[in-house]
Amino acid sequence: MPTEARVCAYSAVMMGSPILLKLFDHDETLARQVFQLIKQQENLLTVNRSPSEIMNINQAAGQHAVVVSQPVFELIQIACQVSQLPDSCFNLAIGPLVKRWKIGFQGDHVPPAAELQARLALTDPRDIELDAAARSVFLRKAGMEIDLGAIAKGYIADCVQAFLGQQQVGSALINLGGNVQTVGAPPDEPEGWAIGLKTPFAGLDALIGVINVVNKSVVTSGVYERYFKVDGHYYHHILDPKTGYPLDNELLSVTIISDRSIDGDIYTTLLYGMGVEQGMRYLAAHPDIEAIFVTRDKQVICSSQRQFRFTLLDDSYHQPETMQPTH
Repeated sequence: MPTEARVCAYSAVMMGSPILLKLFDHDETLARQVFQLIKQQENLLTVNRSPSEIMNINQAAGQHAVVVSQPVFELIQIACQVSQLPDSCFNLAIGPLVKRWKIGFQGDHVPPAAELQARLALTDPRDIELDAAARSVFLRKAGMEIDLGAIAKGYIADCVQAFLGQQQVGSALINLGGNVQTVGAPPDEPEGWAIGLKTPFAGLDALIGVINVVNKSVVTSGVYERYFKVDGHYYHHILDPKTGYPLDNELLSVTIISDRSIDGDIYTTLLYGMGVEQGMRYLAAHPDIEAIFVTRDKQVICSSQRQFRFTLLDDSYHQPETMQPTH
């Protein structure tokens, strides 16, 4: 019997996205516990409503430090470290720019350049003061806002994977609106879970290809996910922390295959900023991270495929042989 015929699927809408859980035993109690866990974590990390620990930090910007729970502190600590890497396009302090653009939300438009410049001054991650002993976070400038939206889903997906492991679940999949984390492989499917890679700017079911993984995370970030169009120009949600404008390079999407979904979140942003050539060089020194780049000229460029298998389905795209790394 095909895998999909035996799978038990549970769904909900949370974090502004459709959430899908796949199990191979009908267990509504377990599914309810998973969704409760997601809700609990979302309430800690959201910047879209109060109260949350992140909102508390933002509201105290320029005034005083805020004590947070250990998991939230550790997540902010990781995000700060990644934000301060040389030429990093990941920036947890980018909140003032995200809020001004409103990409993906009602009222999105191109802000005046002067406003973007003013807000850029509030996005330096070095202005975030962390005190590990006190477990406190202080944003030194009034108007600063941290935003963990680029990392929260991955963190929560990993929490779900750990919880399912504690429950002795040997095969499962959780999809947090683009962050896919898997447990094991489907029964009788040695090639693992089949995860579709979407065709940019196409219908919901249009796929460039299929990624097969076992016990891995698959995270995709693309310019087609949230954007608006003005005078023929597309403005997407992946902002360049140096300019305040959407990042403009040869890429349409980056997919990361890794053990942890939080790494998927981090590296989709880092590698998007690097572009294909620099990104491939970077991956050669990080064998635990793999990537699939989709470019504007319709190339699908895979890294070594040690941890996944990719099958191209859309013949309008092609895989160049020359970009395959040596190993």
